[in-house]
Amino acid sequence: MVFQTERLIQVLSRVREEKPVVHTITNWVTANEVAGSLHALGARPIMASAPEEVEEITSRADALVLNLGTPSPARVEAMLLAGLQANKEGHPVLFDPVGVSASQFRIKSCERILSALRVTVIRGNQAEIGTLAGREGRLAGIDSVAGPGNLHQAAEHLSEKTGAVVAASGPQDLIVSSGKKVIVENGHPMMSQVTGMGCMLTAVIGAFTAVESDPMAAAVSAVAFFGLAGEQAALKANGPGTFKPAFLDALFSITPDQMRKGIKIKA
Repeated sequence: MVFQTERLIQVLSRVREEKPVVHTITNWVTANEVAGSLHALGARPIMASAPEEVEEITSRADALVLNLGTPSPARVEAMLLAGLQANKEGHPVLFDPVGVSASQFRIKSCERILSALRVTVIRGNQAEIGTLAGREGRLAGIDSVAGPGNLHQAAEHLSEKTGAVVAASGPQDLIVSSGKKVIVENGHPMMSQVTGMGCMLTAVIGAFTAVESDPMAAAVSAVAFFGLAGEQAALKANGPGTFKPAFLDALFSITPDQMRKGIKIKA
C-alpha cells in the first residue's frame, strides 16, 4: 500500500479539528449539496462567484474548488481570478471539469484554466479525464458513457502534463501522481443515481488538501472516506431520495475506527 491507513485517518481527524474554509465556485445545480457535504464533514464552505470579490474571498480561504458545471464567461473569469489568487497565497486548487466535452466553450475554458493556473488536484469521471488528456472519452449529459481505452495511461499523461494529482471516478476510483497509482474500491452503485455526488467529492477532496500538504495522500484519504460514506448510506436507503440524507449523516458520523476497518485501497 502506498499510504499507511493511520496516515489517511489522520487527515480526516485534522479536517474535523481544523475546520478549513473551502471556497467553492461551483455550479448552481449542486451548490446546496456541495455546501451541505462540507458542513457535514466539519469544514466551512463559502461560495462566491462575482469577479469583484473572488480574490478577497479566496485570500481568506484554505482551499479553492473550481467546478465547471454551469459555465458562463463571467464565471470562468471569476475562476481564473480566484485561481491566480490561490496560487499567490499557496493554497490548494481543485478542478472539476464537469461535462468538458459537451461544448467547445467548455473545452476552451478548461484549456484556459489549466494553462493559467497551478492546479493541485483534478477530479472527474473517466470520460472527462480522457478528454482532458487528449484521449477518447464520451459523455451523455454529464455522465460518463465511455472512458479512454487505457484510463491509467490517460490519467498518468494528464498528471504529467499539469503537475496535478488526477482522480478518475468510476466503479473503482483511480488516483495518479508522480508515478504513483492507487485504486480505491470503496463506494456503492446507488451513488451514481444521485445528482451532485461528483461535485461533492471534489469539494471533500478540497477540504482534505486544505489540511494535508501531500495532495496524493489527501486525495486517497478523501476518496476512500467518501466511498465508505456511500456504502454506509446505502444500508439505510430505499432509493436516491432517502440515500442523500443518509449520506450526509455518514459524512458527519463516520469514526476513525470505522474508516480504519472499512477503507479498501490497493496500489
